[in-house]
Amino acid sequence: MTRWAVVLAGGVGSRFWPLSTPSRPKQLLPLVNDRPLLVNTLERLTPLVPPDRTLILTNASLVEEIRKVAPLIPAENIIAEPKPAGTAAALTWAARLIEQRSARATMICVHADWAIADDEGFRAALETAERVAREEQALVTVGVVPTRPDPGFGYIEPGEETESGARKVARFVEKPDRRRAESMMHDGYLWNSGIFAWTVKDFLDEIRRLTPEVSAALESHGSGDLSDFFDAVKPVSVDVGVLERSDRVRVVPGDFGWDDVGTWGALRRVKPENDSGNVTSGEVVSLDARGNVVHAEGGPVVLYGVNDLVVVTRNGMTLVTTTDGSADLKRLIDSLPAHLRDLA
Repeated sequence: MTRWAVVLAGGVGSRFWPLSTPSRPKQLLPLVNDRPLLVNTLERLTPLVPPDRTLILTNASLVEEIRKVAPLIPAENIIAEPKPAGTAAALTWAARLIEQRSARATMICVHADWAIADDEGFRAALETAERVAREEQALVTVGVVPTRPDPGFGYIEPGEETESGARKVARFVEKPDRRRAESMMHDGYLWNSGIFAWTVKDFLDEIRRLTPEVSAALESHGSGDLSDFFDAVKPVSVDVGVLERSDRVRVVPGDFGWDDVGTWGALRRVKPENDSGNVTSGEVVSLDARGNVVHAEGGPVVLYGVNDLVVVTRNGMTLVTTTDGSADLKRLIDSLPAHLRDLA
C-alpha cells in the first residue's frame, strides 16, 4: 500500500502582521529558524514520504512562491484551490488525485505552518495513525497531549480503546473557556491538532456517505475540472463535515512538541530566549526587559524596563502590543485605514 502526504498550505497573512501579508502568509515565513515553516514541514515529512508523493494544497496566489521554496515538489503536485471552500473539499480533491495514481494508497494530512520540537516523535505518531487507519479501516486523528489549558484549541475526548490500541472519539469540543480547558486537560482530553491519516478509499466512502456539501460535486466533477468541482461544493471543514458525523473515527495520542504558532506571542514557546530573556530577530538591545518578542527590520530596537511586549518593525511600520494582545491582530487589522493596513 502506497503512502502519500497532503500538506495544507492555504490561508492569508494576518496572524503575523505586519511581517505576514496575503502574498507572504505565515507558512512562508522563517519564524522558528532560518527556513520557512513550509520548508520545515516538508523536510520533516521526507523520511516518510518522498516529494513525488507529496501534494501541497494552497491558494492560487501562492503557487509561484511555493515552487521557489519547495523545488523538489513536482509542479503538478502543487494544487491551487480556485477559491476557499473548506478543508473537506480540499482533502476530497486531494484524495481523488491520489486514488487516480494509487487506488490503495494511504493519505497523511498535515498543515504547513506548525512548529514541531521532536521530528522523530512526530513521524512515529504518523506511522501509528496510519497503521490504525489500515487495521481498522478508520479515519484517524492524532490528538496532541496538552501542555497547558489553552482555550485557543479544539479538544478531543477519547472514548473506549479499540483492538489496535487506539481510542474511539467520544466527541469533539470547540474552543472552550479557560476554566473548561483546565478541567478537560485534567480529564485526559487531547488537543485537536488537525493531523489525519486514512486510506483514500475509506475517506472518500465517508465523504459520499456523510458529506452532502461535497459528495454531489465529487460524483459530478470529481474526475474533471478543479474549478467546476470547487464551484459545486458547499464550504465545510473536514472536522464538521466528516469527522463529527462518522462512527469510524479513532484518535491516537502524540507528544512531540507540537505548536500551531498562532501568534507573535507563541514564539516564546518555540524559539530560544536570548541571554536577556527575550525572543528576538534583527538588531535588538535591551535592559531590564524580559519576556518580549521583537522582530527588527531596517534598524535597531531598544527596550528598557518593559516586559511581555511584541514589537515588530518593517518597511517603516512599527507594531507594539502585548504578547496576549497579539492573539487578536485580525481585529486590529480590520480597524486600520487601508493605507496603513497595506503598508506592510
